[in-house]
This record gives sequence, C-alpha cells and structure tokens, in this order.
Amino acid sequence: MCGIAGIWRFNNKSEPKDKVRVKEALEAMHLRGPDNASISHKDHCTLGHVRLSIIDTSPDANQPFTIDGDELVFNGEIFNYKELRKDFNHHYNFRTNSDTEVLCKKLATEDTNSALNSLNGFFSFAFLKKENATLHVARDRYGIKPLYYFSDEEKFCFASELKGLLKLGVIREINKNALNVYLHLNYIPAPLTIFNDVYKLEPGNYIRVDTRGIKQEKYYTIEESCHFNNHNLDYEKAKAEFRLLLNQSVEKRMISDVPLGCFLSGGIDSSVITGIAAGLTNNLRTFSIGFKDEPYFDETEFAELVAKKHKTNHTTFKLSNQHLYEHLYDVLDYLDEPFADSSALNLYILSKETKKTATVALSGDGADELLAGYNKHRAEWLYRKYKYASPFLKSIQPFSSLLPQSRNNAITNKIRQGNKFIEASALNYNDRYWRLAGYTNSNTNALLNKEYESTKPDTEIWLKNLNNDFNSFLITDQKLVLEGDMLVKADRMSMANSLEIRVPFLDYHLVNYTNSLPSLFKIDANRRKKILVDSCKDLLPETLLKRKKQGFEVPLLKWFRNELKPLITQNLLNEQFIIEQGIFNYIEVKELVNRLFSKSPGDAVARIWGLIVFQHWYKKYYLND
Repeated sequence: MCGIAGIWRFNNKSEPKDKVRVKEALEAMHLRGPDNASISHKDHCTLGHVRLSIIDTSPDANQPFTIDGDELVFNGEIFNYKELRKDFNHHYNFRTNSDTEVLCKKLATEDTNSALNSLNGFFSFAFLKKENATLHVARDRYGIKPLYYFSDEEKFCFASELKGLLKLGVIREINKNALNVYLHLNYIPAPLTIFNDVYKLEPGNYIRVDTRGIKQEKYYTIEESCHFNNHNLDYEKAKAEFRLLLNQSVEKRMISDVPLGCFLSGGIDSSVITGIAAGLTNNLRTFSIGFKDEPYFDETEFAELVAKKHKTNHTTFKLSNQHLYEHLYDVLDYLDEPFADSSALNLYILSKETKKTATVALSGDGADELLAGYNKHRAEWLYRKYKYASPFLKSIQPFSSLLPQSRNNAITNKIRQGNKFIEASALNYNDRYWRLAGYTNSNTNALLNKEYESTKPDTEIWLKNLNNDFNSFLITDQKLVLEGDMLVKADRMSMANSLEIRVPFLDYHLVNYTNSLPSLFKIDANRRKKILVDSCKDLLPETLLKRKKQGFEVPLLKWFRNELKPLITQNLLNEQFIIEQGIFNYIEVKELVNRLFSKSPGDAVARIWGLIVFQHWYKKYYLND
C-alpha cells in the first residue's frame, strides 16, 4: 500500500523543478508510505513513490521499480501475482518476491488492456514504457485505490491524493457542478473533483500518455457483469457458488508479510468475512469500536458474540464522545477534498487503534451495494412492488412532514426515513434514486450565491443504467456510492494511519457473479442480502441473524448543540465569514442552522456537517496551502 505521483512533459524534457515538486507531493502523502520514498527523473517523466511495505518488505522491492528501462510506481496489491509469475519463470529471473515485479514484467510484455484484465486486486499505477516512450496510468475495476490527474498543454500530472497533486502545479478553481453535487451527496464521485480541470480517473479505466497528448480507455465496466442474468439458476446452486467465490476471495486476501486482522463491526458483512478468515488462520486478530455514551449506535456486543464463536483474538475499543471529539480535527485536516460522511471519524479511530497490532485489515465493504443491504434498497423494492400506493403516499406527505425528524434516536429516525420514503414515492427512477442517495429534496443552488450557482448537475454519467430491473439500482450504487463514498472513506482513513484495508466482497469474480444473479436472490418482502445470509449461516451466531441492520454513525447532533456550537455560530458558518467568502447564501445557511437547533432537525444535521467540512477544507487547502 503506497502513494504515487508524477509529472510528464509533452514537448520538453523534464525540468529540475519537477523533481522538487514530486518530492513535495510525496511528503504531502507520506502517511500512505512511511517505509520508503524514492523518485526517478528521466527525459519526459518524473515518477515518485512512497511505500508501505506489505508483500516482500525488503528494499529490493522499493519503487520506482525498473526492468530493462521500463519503470513502475504502484499503489495496491495484486492477489494473483504468484499465478501470473509462473508465466515468466522459464525465461526471466525474478530478483524479488513482490507483486510489484510481476506487475512490472506483465505490463512490459503485454498489451495494457490484456494485462489489466488479468489482474485480481486493487491498484492505481503509472507504468513508463521505454520502448515507445509512453506512460500508462490505470485504476482498478471498482475504484478501491484513488488516482487524481490534471493535464494542460505542457504536462500531465497525477497523484494518489489531491493534497499530493496540488504540489505539482495545479490551478485551484472551484468546480461549480462538483460543489452542487457535494451539497446534495456530501461527497464528490468520479470523475469530478472540487477543482476545475482536475479529475479522478474513473474505475476500470486507464490513460495512455505520450508526446502527442492523452487518451483514456476503458478495460472493465460493472454494467457488463449484469448482462448475463442467471434467471433460471437454482437458488441452492447459486448459494454454493457464491460461498465458494467468497471463500476464495478471503483466502487470496490473507497473503501478507506483515500482521493481518479483521474489522468486526457486529454486522452481517464483517462477521462473515471474520468467520471465513478465522477458518484459514489461528488466533485471528479482530477489532471493533463502540460508544460508551451512545448505546443506540453501539454494536460491540454482537461483534463480541462473533469473536467468541470463531475464537478470535478480539479487541474492543470503547469510545466516549470526548474521545471522538479529540480526533475530529485529525480527520478534517487529512481530508484534502470535501467529504462529509461522518462515520469517517469512527473508521479513523478504528484504523488508528488497529495499526498498533496489525498493518493489514479485512473489511466488509461492498456487500451492501452488491446485495441490497441499505434501507433505500428496501424502499426501492417497495416502490416497484406497490406502484399503486404512490397517490396515497403523496396525499399524506403534508401531514408526515410536520412530525419531528432526527437521526438521534430510533423513533425520530424512523419518522425521518418514512418522510423521505413518502417524498420519493412519486418520482421516476432517476429522480427517485438521486433523492434517496442525497440529503435534500430542494435545489442546492439555494445555498449558493449567484456566482457559484450551476445548472442542474449532469447525473446521467452515474444514473444512465437505471431501468425496470432492480439490479440496475444496485449497479448504480456500485458506480456512485461505493466509489464516491465508502471506498474513499476506507482508503483515506486507513492511509491516514498507514494501514491497508482489503475488501473481499470486491473480488471481481465475486462481483461479476453476484451482479449476474436475479435480484430475488438478494432481496424480497422480508429480507435483504438473502444469498449472503443463507449461504453463510454457519458462520453467524443466531442472535445476529435476528437483529436489524444498524448504521455506523457519529452522534453529531449533540456536538452541534454543545462542543461544536461555537464552530458553527462564531467561526465557519458565521455571517461575516460567509459574506466575505462569497460562496454561500447566508440567509439560506442561517435558516438551515435554525432548523438544526429546532425540535425537528431532520437531515439538517448531515447538511450542516457537509458545510462545516467544506469550510474547514476551504480554509486549509484553498486559502492557506
């Protein structure tokens, strides 16, 4: 696990300042790779790498890695590298036991598209091919590892994080469309970033760079994995195949030359991964966090049941609200692009504590998007099943909206969810998805001054696959929510603590198979994630099978009304700063703040958090850096 950065000059040889800039980029990303930092400076290209040693920890595997003049900087893991290595054993003498050398040799001897499709893992990389003086920059199929890039007439720049890319000479100009999307989703999905002309390389894509310019190509799309629906497949056979693929995926991801463990939240997904992993090794380390002051959000008793069942070496971190608050600015400072999933704070602390005894952790990320695990999936299933109920729901909306709504306890959260369900009932597929995915049913431009207003965001790039098949809803989640929110959270918060997270549910064999299954294998009137639970019941305590899904959230409302109130009223959202900044409409911000402090804050909590995150980012990375 690492960080990469580089500069390619189109018409001129690399300049001395390029090496300085790449060095500064690596320093900005040093937590991604505390074990080594190196730079290569050649004719057109300067490449840099910071290393977190996981497989073959020897200095011989440091990067940039060179074979006969070809060079590679690589962030990630290739889990089938031992199989791929066999292709070269008869005519090439490997000097390391690393996946890096195998990947470098693969890219040197094969067409890029072919090489990428042979990889089973997660990665972003840049490969400099000496023979035809080209740079190939790629990202894994699902966007597990990040890659930012910028291009103008003189150069092409890339880095693993935006904070690194900013050191390479990027012009900072806020992207109005990205800001609009952020205010709705609380994150910015690929290919957008908060800056104009700066992009995230989309998952399943690579860029070919030479002296003529850049050309982007796709080598994988999630949509294609859904086109061979196994509608006639027997459910029992499907369960057996699903379990086999999941077992194989976990086994592949157990390879490591450093200590490895599992995140164990107490939910179905991480419990299944833990159960499989525990069967493959002795004394598996597992890690959970819970809230001393917030029993509504605490799941540790269920995690401990799983740990006991599988005899793992389990550690529970019980956090007070004060403990959470003490790490708040660590998280905000690390976020180099506005990102307001508040559970990032939990994951930051979990990663920080886990790193004390492990360098790699398996997680259950991806299962919800693959297998219909969210409340919104249940809602969408009901919309499609009971279309005739829409007029009735619309008729009661004026009354339901008057009830108190909040995420802070079970009753008001149910009311909040119910009201959102009613609001979305009369919408078409695309508009309904966008409403369920976001935090507001109003025009986000209302929060902005005229200079920063944008046209309605072009959501077609994420929503174009929605249709009558319920699977299309899940595919859309995999392209939008998984890439833009869940995997960003996992990467940034783990890398802030030099910890590698691996996601067994996103092995491409498993994803392709699961997406090909009919939706009735995943969700029905009574259950979500059906095939996962039914195929893995032996791994789960009975109590866990009967409980409802619990979110992984932070008690923000209490903070807003206590510790964080001065930050809202006197600092980041105060009238003088808002007006001087010139981005937001203070009247609308004030109205949102008033709702926050009312008896029925609804989703004002999440929207205010989004504004706070943006404002903190604006001061640190836009004004002062």
